[in-house]
Amino acid sequence: MKSPLKTGQKTGHKTGPKDAGKPPYVGLDPDIAATQLEAPASTQDFARIAKACASGRHDLESRGLKENGERTLRLFSTWEITRYLIPVATGHFRRVLKENPDLPQGLSETNGGAKWFTLDEVLKLRAHFGAKGSKAKDYRPYRPEGLPAKMLAVANFKGGVGKTSTAAHLAMSAALDGYKVLVIDLDSQGSMTSIFGGKVADEWQTVFPLLARHYARTLQSDNQARVSRGDAPQPLDDTLSAALDVKASDLVQKTHWPNIDLIGAQLNLYWAEFQIPVWRMNARGWRLWDALTDSLDEDGLLDQYDLIFLDTPPALGYLTINGLAAADILLVPLGASFLEFDSTGRFFDMLHATFGSIEEAENIAARALGRDGLAFEWDAVRALITRYDSGQQAELAALMQSYLGPTLSPHRQGFTALIGQAGEQVQGIYEADYRDFNRETYARGRETFDATWAAVKSLVMGAWRRDELATARAAE
Repeated sequence: MKSPLKTGQKTGHKTGPKDAGKPPYVGLDPDIAATQLEAPASTQDFARIAKACASGRHDLESRGLKENGERTLRLFSTWEITRYLIPVATGHFRRVLKENPDLPQGLSETNGGAKWFTLDEVLKLRAHFGAKGSKAKDYRPYRPEGLPAKMLAVANFKGGVGKTSTAAHLAMSAALDGYKVLVIDLDSQGSMTSIFGGKVADEWQTVFPLLARHYARTLQSDNQARVSRGDAPQPLDDTLSAALDVKASDLVQKTHWPNIDLIGAQLNLYWAEFQIPVWRMNARGWRLWDALTDSLDEDGLLDQYDLIFLDTPPALGYLTINGLAAADILLVPLGASFLEFDSTGRFFDMLHATFGSIEEAENIAARALGRDGLAFEWDAVRALITRYDSGQQAELAALMQSYLGPTLSPHRQGFTALIGQAGEQVQGIYEADYRDFNRETYARGRETFDATWAAVKSLVMGAWRRDELATARAAE
């Protein structure tokens, strides 16, 4: 095989006939290498690189946007609606539209062509079929009345496992299924925020003020106790005082999906990882792991939404702890590789150590005061294999399944050409228009994500039903 490098090419090599067939790292010339090296980098170069990335990001994000810069969601055809969204025959669907001219009628690009609908129109049509259609069909998704939203955290401290992509596609799946969804980005990288077109100016538009408010309330309570003992109270700084006026609803942004809202993230959110331990030192009794749950519950978001998806940072820091403690269901994406399997095992080991130590410390104090102890509990925990290649990874995936058993979902989320093309266009699979491919390619491409949602939806429905039965038994 010929070397890809031409004789005499200036690449840092002393090249010649004797170099043929040698690996490229053999015979590098330090003098040539020195001439090819740019000047030493300074901190100002980081700003230049960041500016270049920001320009590129803006260019990528602008693809598919309206002229006013807003992100839009594509339309859905009659074929797609009746196959995936509303379980009725296409002919019956068309008859219902004809008999009810007040319903959304869709748009045709040509005379007699296929009808296309916005997702908001699809939701209205789903509501009509739910009220007027067959009682034997599930036009509306299952959600028991009187029970709070289910929160699902997607977490792993290894990057590149498809964490954010999995969370985003599950949120989109749930929205297409008719659920009202809130997505909370806890990762200061803000990838989930970008997927949904969020704009976050600073940390005051993230979950940070909710955590600060929760701590401020604890500090106020502690100060009352201090005053009663005759001690001086700890003052609330400007940050804590401002946080007391922030409501969770103030942070929620609408997205280009009519039934997906967002609490976004940006780089400054990372400062919470430094601020939270300082607050914890000042108020040892602050239950920081309850901050997110208590804030969402107090502000009514657990009633306003059906499902809340939490995208956590790729690290087991304080933001991740808040997300995991708030979650009813924990989903852990990983690839079918030894390193990811090994890393995920260490992640679960760290979860055990972290939450176990919190329980132990709290329960020592609880026993001393005669109070009930603390015990974290999740409705379900599942590991999900992502980016699966059945031709290369079947044996390792089967081995992982044998060790993890039911903790590892038997469904493998495969990688298809449609996934890659959608990623290039800065959109999710469900945002891709099948006319850019063809129906068969589109149907095959979304199968793996539909199956993932089916497995997760089963967990959600089972957990709700279990809660519903427990509530009924308690009322007897």
